[in-house]
Amino acid sequence: MAIAGISATPYEDNLRYFQVVIAGPQTSPYENGIFKLELFLPADYPMAPPKVRFLTRIYHPNIDKLGRICLDILKDKWSPALQIRTVLLSIQALLSAPNPDDPLANDVADHWKTDEVGAVQMGT
Repeated sequence: MAIAGISATPYEDNLRYFQVVIAGPQTSPYENGIFKLELFLPADYPMAPPKVRFLTRIYHPNIDKLGRICLDILKDKWSPALQIRTVLLSIQALLSAPNPDDPLANDVADHWKTDEVGAVQMGT
């Protein structure tokens, strides 16, 4: 899967699990970061969305301390027509444009809304 700044490699012992690495997008608060994620394809995929979580800790309003991601296409906006590529690009885009109005980490979202510069510095 060749996407700039993203790699996804299946685990040899279980092809439903992928080790994902996403580089922080340029000009984003996470620009110099390298983030490891885990992607799992459930038995009912593609009817159900893949499960994706950050393994690398990140200070982000849409990602909680356990690495869970608040992203509509991983929940109610999922469609079997969507590809893993689309999911990973959407996660990369979330790093470029955090959405504190739809938070998973309320404390981070509050910080983002009241002091975006300070929150960005925490994220780097």
